[in-house]
Amino acid sequence: MMTAEATAIRSLVRTEVRSTADDRSIGAILIDSGRLTPEDAERILHKQREEGLRFGEAAIKLGLLKEQDIQFALARQFDYPYLVPGESNVSAELVAAYQPFSRQVEALRALRSQLLLRWFNGDVDRRAISIVSAGRKEGRSYLAANLAVVFSQLGERTLLIDADLRNPRQHQLFGLANRAGLSQMITGRAGDSAVERVPALMDLSVITAGSAPPNPQELLSRASFSNLLASLGSRYDVIIVDTPAAEIGADAQTVAVRTGAALLVARQNASYIGELQDLSDSLHHATAAVVGVVMNSF
Repeated sequence: MMTAEATAIRSLVRTEVRSTADDRSIGAILIDSGRLTPEDAERILHKQREEGLRFGEAAIKLGLLKEQDIQFALARQFDYPYLVPGESNVSAELVAAYQPFSRQVEALRALRSQLLLRWFNGDVDRRAISIVSAGRKEGRSYLAANLAVVFSQLGERTLLIDADLRNPRQHQLFGLANRAGLSQMITGRAGDSAVERVPALMDLSVITAGSAPPNPQELLSRASFSNLLASLGSRYDVIIVDTPAAEIGADAQTVAVRTGAALLVARQNASYIGELQDLSDSLHHATAAVVGVVMNSF
C-alpha cells in the first residue's frame, strides 16, 4: 500500500513534470505505467536541471530508464499506441503493434504512404482494398494485419476483414474468439456485434471470418457482401480485406472485385513470377485495380 509520504512525492513530481516543458510529462506517463518510481523521477528532475538535459536523456544517463521506456512514453504522449509483450493476446507476429520503431515497420509505413497516394484518397468508393497472393504462405494475413495496425496508428478509422473463409488467421493473430464473423454477417445471422474493437489499439476494428461455410466462393459472390462493404465504407476510412490464396479458388478475385482494388503479395525466393503475372492479369480482366505488388521478405 502506498504511504501518505509516497503519495505526496508522486503528486509533487507529477505536477513539476507537467509544469515546465511538454516533453516532461513523459515522467508522469512512466510513473503511471509503473516503469518509474516518484523518487527516481525526482532524481531525474535534479539531474535534468543540473546539466540542462531533456528528461529522457537525464533518465538514461542515470541508468534509471532505457531507450525503449522513453519510446513507450512518447508513443503514449502523442497518441501513438503500441503494445508491450505480455500485456495482450495479440500475436507477436504483429510487429507494427509491438515493434513500431523497427525496420520492418518502417517498410510498412512506407507502403502505407504509397497506398494513400495510389488508392485511399478519401473517396467513399476507394476505402477498401484486398490483400491477395497466388499461393499459400506468402504473407497475406501477416501483411493485412500489420497494415491495418499502421493505418490505425495514423488515426484512420480502420477495419480489418478476414475474408479467407477457408483457412482464416486474423482471429488467431488478434486473439479473438471467432464465434461470429463475416460468414454470419453475409447470411444475415449477425449484425454489428460481429465487429470487434481491438481495445489496446485505437481506431482498429476486426471482423473475423466466422463459421467455415461449405460454399465460401458463392457466399462472397452474394450481393449482400457488396452491400455490407458499402455500408462499412461509410463508417471507416480504411478497410483491409484478407483473402485466400488464389491457387485454392476464385475467392480472392471475387473479393478484389467487391473492394475495387487489390495489393499483390509475393514472398522473396518462394513465389513464381508466372503465377503472379497470371493473377495480375485475371484481376485486370475482372476489373479490379491492381494497386501494386509487395515483395515480402519477413
